[in-house]
Amino acid sequence: MIRFEKVTKALGGRTVLDNISFEVKPGEMFVIVGPSGVGKSVTLKHMVRLLTPDSGDVLIDGDSIVDADADALEHIRERFGYLFQGGALLAWMTVAENVAFPLLEKTRDTADEVTVRVEEALKMVGLENDGDKYPSEISGGMRKRAGLARAIIRKPEIVLYDEPTSGLDPVTSRTIDDLMNSLRKTLGMTSVVVTHDLHSALSIGTRIAMLNSAGIMDPVTPAEFLESRNADVQAFLEAQYITKAGLWERNRE
Repeated sequence: MIRFEKVTKALGGRTVLDNISFEVKPGEMFVIVGPSGVGKSVTLKHMVRLLTPDSGDVLIDGDSIVDADADALEHIRERFGYLFQGGALLAWMTVAENVAFPLLEKTRDTADEVTVRVEEALKMVGLENDGDKYPSEISGGMRKRAGLARAIIRKPEIVLYDEPTSGLDPVTSRTIDDLMNSLRKTLGMTSVVVTHDLHSALSIGTRIAMLNSAGIMDPVTPAEFLESRNADVQAFLEAQYITKAGLWERNRE
């Protein structure tokens, strides 16, 4: 469904993506993990051409988004929903108004139809009683859920998640994980997640690919990722207390 072919991108004189190739299959939860600053969000932005590669190509169902003209690009983008890292809610709009925004901008739905669809989306993310609140009046986790309701309001084929659990406490993070899994199964969407949260990646991912300064590793299942002998993968797992005792436990022992 989504294929990167030898994509290279430099920003500010620094090569961020270097000859990156991988493929996302229809219906899967594809997770890209890695430390900060290695280009995870940059990779995500290439999928909807918020950024354009310096070389290489990005294909959506075999069609190049890099070469797409304005009409074709608009058509491709309509297949996507995008959950930005901070939720990206408009502060002067209520939660319901934020969720309704894509419908008002991109459809000819009547006011009653918009209301029904917004209510359905808010219920799916557990915010059915919070539509009249403003972003400043709700928690970070609720803002993420509101952003997700907006991302799925038009029932896209593909949803992109940029650090969906960033800045959230562990309990709220797992709630977001459960919600992403539920939406993928209920709506049949293909999902691409970038995160540094391995607990999240291992619980939601169908396949996981690690991006680092050396490039992107071949995607593997969560079980295979845990068993990887790659030094960078093992260091990443140990740093998050997943495969070995952390420094605090070792000192205590």
